Amino acid sequence: MNSQAIFQHTLEAMKQEPGVILFTALQWNQQHSSLKRLFSSHPLEYPVGGEKTVEISPGWLGTVIEDKKPFLAADLVALREVFSDSELIQKLGCGAVINVPVLDQQENVVGVLALLDAEGKYTQHSVETAVEVINANKASLIQAFESKENSEVQKIQEVPGKDAL
Repeated sequence: MNSQAIFQHTLEAMKQEPGVILFTALQWNQQHSSLKRLFSSHPLEYPVGGEKTVEISPGWLGTVIEDKKPFLAADLVALREVFSDSELIQKLGCGAVINVPVLDQQENVVGVLALLDAEGKYTQHSVETAVEVINANKASLIQAFESKENSEVQKIQEVPGKDAL
């Protein structure tokens, strides 16, 4: 299965539980402290290949990348504190986000999955469910994030700041 198929399979699983409107898969590049979008359920608004340096909320960076733990913003107030593109997120019908790091066998972050849904939809239980889906597909997801085909994804835009992951 290629990377796009793996991410699509993960999206379909996440749609079942905990639910998702907007889904992106972002490859972490430790050397450049950047995230590159490898997959998007909404490619017009969040194109594949988009890359951003991580100058986002220190709380987000500390939680997801440094502590290697999921991040939950359950409502628009919390989401706005972290993402500068909350208006676009709202237009897509979203008001809550879960970001889950994907760790390789050495416990290094290789990527981050971003799930967004309606405000109030996500709880701590939703985070646990998302982690379970990721763990059930972990080997495939690691392979997808580390795949050589992703190095060919063109860098479409440089978006500094704290826009939606």
